[in-house]
Amino acid sequence: MKTIGLLGGMSWESTLSYYRLINEEVKARLGGLHSARICLYSVDFDPLEKLQQADDWEGIGRLLSAAARRVEAGGADFLLICTNTMHRVAPQLERQLAIPILHIADATAERLVADGIRRVGLLGTRFTMEQDFYRGRLADRHGLEVLVPEAAEREVVHRIIYGELCQGKISADSRRLYLDIIAGLAARGAGAVILGCTEIALLVRQEHTPVPLYDTTAIHARQAVDRALER
Repeated sequence: MKTIGLLGGMSWESTLSYYRLINEEVKARLGGLHSARICLYSVDFDPLEKLQQADDWEGIGRLLSAAARRVEAGGADFLLICTNTMHRVAPQLERQLAIPILHIADATAERLVADGIRRVGLLGTRFTMEQDFYRGRLADRHGLEVLVPEAAEREVVHRIIYGELCQGKISADSRRLYLDIIAGLAARGAGAVILGCTEIALLVRQEHTPVPLYDTTAIHARQAVDRALER
């Protein structure tokens, strides 16, 4: 079994989901008392969030590169960045590492393509929904047509992520707002919706909507187990 490297803490709420999902998947596949080999480095998210607001992605890249090198030094065979938004600096981290990064957008897109879905809605932080590092990768590398909510709805999605979900707050009112936005994306032709922030699945699950949801946390975690157990 290979050692899975996790760069987490962004937020720790969703990193907890990664740890649980990966170990549950290993146990399901191997049985007995098996669990995953994991090297986890959890960062302090507050200073990173301040750098996001200041649009200082170079600064974020420097901090996360240093953290990623610690994961590599701990014996990880590959790395997962346990957040969609911070894949904005994935190329900067890749230049600093000898081990590969499993990109969360690639893992998700491969599942969508395998399921025959070509037009998809995307929910996430404002950075993920609006900047090209994520949407562009889905379109250019995988041929997906990506729909995002309208500007006012994007602000709602972003505010709930940082103001509630990253702080462990789950609100029925916020769930209803998200479900309305998901329904709107489906009405515009989205065959499915990507939960493109690792915290969103804490709020919205498939049982809440008939629109197919692609939980990036679960997909990313499953791909990590595939890589860890491949021969």
